[in-house]
Amino acid sequence: MKFDKLETEGANPRTKNLDELSTYEMLRIMNEEDATVPLSVRDVLEEVASAVEHCVNSIESGGRIVYAGAGTSGRLGVLDAAEVVPTFGVSKDLFVTLMAGGQEALANPVEHVEDSIEQGELDAIKVGISRKDAVIGISASGRTPYVEGILKYARKQGAKTIVICNVGKPYLAEFADVTIAVRTGPEVVTGSTRLKAG
Repeated sequence: MKFDKLETEGANPRTKNLDELSTYEMLRIMNEEDATVPLSVRDVLEEVASAVEHCVNSIESGGRIVYAGAGTSGRLGVLDAAEVVPTFGVSKDLFVTLMAGGQEALANPVEHVEDSIEQGELDAIKVGISRKDAVIGISASGRTPYVEGILKYARKQGAKTIVICNVGKPYLAEFADVTIAVRTGPEVVTGSTRLKAG
């Protein structure tokens, strides 16, 4: 699928003339668009509940939660994993993060690594994904090849697989036990999926 056909990448009709608005009007529209996100989440609460149950089962069986993503999606997984430790007092080993481009990509864009299925598989092998783990692939587009490589490997190992995305009918659903498709629509700034999708 081409990016320009993805729901998250289209032009938002409410923000066609964003550059002509006052600062306050820009912010008002952005705030109104942000307010649609919780309603989109409400539509997938059953899928969220299934994903949570898989994660709880993994933890209870001695497994881990593995986040996998690229770009903003990967960074959000890293952020959540870091915050879980002090919030809940759990071991830092309980949540594992796989980010296309590794540590370097947290602060700096690393081009093209998200396009490698093979690198995703290699990273999954390095952290030793097993049948006890729950693997959460995060991909706004629902099609990131790096995440695909991780999910495919995880399924071969018998791990539970979950996809979080922002489009209907994501390609990665093929490799997931649970798909959470939070359809947030086009962004205020076209293609900037760190906004509503994030």
